[in-house]
Amino acid sequence: MLTVDQLGALRATLGAWRMAGQRVAFVPTMGNLHEGHHSLIRLARERADRVVASVFVNPTQFGPNEDYGRYPRTPEADADGLRAAGCDLLWRPTVETMYPFGVEHTVQVRVPQVTDTLEGAHRPGHFDGVATVVARLFNQVRPDVAVFGRKDYQQLAVIRYLVRDLAFPIEIVGADTRREADGLALSSRNQYLSEAERPRAVEIHRCLQWMRQAAQAGEPRAAIEAEAGERLRAAGFEVDYAVLRRPDLSLPEQDPGEPARVALIAARLGRTRLIDNLEFEA
Repeated sequence: MLTVDQLGALRATLGAWRMAGQRVAFVPTMGNLHEGHHSLIRLARERADRVVASVFVNPTQFGPNEDYGRYPRTPEADADGLRAAGCDLLWRPTVETMYPFGVEHTVQVRVPQVTDTLEGAHRPGHFDGVATVVARLFNQVRPDVAVFGRKDYQQLAVIRYLVRDLAFPIEIVGADTRREADGLALSSRNQYLSEAERPRAVEIHRCLQWMRQAAQAGEPRAAIEAEAGERLRAAGFEVDYAVLRRPDLSLPEQDPGEPARVALIAARLGRTRLIDNLEFEA
């Protein structure tokens, strides 16, 4: 696996691959990688001849109460895991490479509508930072296909909107959420759960399964959301949201012909904020 931190070297390598007629897949990450990330690399390998992964802790997507400096950085372990998963090139740009005029003076990308709710409402500016850095990474790598996990359901919706609106010639692939044996979604944040909190964290997945069952049984959306919030609070969570939505994240009542088909939860257990979702047939 090649490791590159200069844009010229990245473009030279990618140019040679394209001259050879090779299809390039891309997996952008912020590092501190786990098996969920490695599964994205393996899926990307199925879709292309070459796989590029980026590791960049993006300062523009951190809010004022989110500590960019404390985000875990594990470069050696990340490189080892990517290599073992089948990555061909690791792109590790610096902040100066990504934002040559500085973070405060950068051109920003904002995706409307889909960013105004859920995570966007609870973390103002977060998706502006995501859209800004992903647009830059797409311009740098120019992949044929890019793979994102479905655990960050709203982020995937933002990326799809961005690609369609800005006409990026990139196929976006959503990968299934990887889970522990008890159902807890794999996440870098799980490492912050205490020994006592870890078994309680799975209540998020259990609640999503209950929401799916209740929705499919025809129970009212408002009643399901209220009960889901109560279940989570009873388990010790501070709930940001527990909702049912259409796949485009709009409310089901806006189009009675398109019922809810995804349940989404964001909740805090102790100091750890966890998100998860579950898609289902109506």
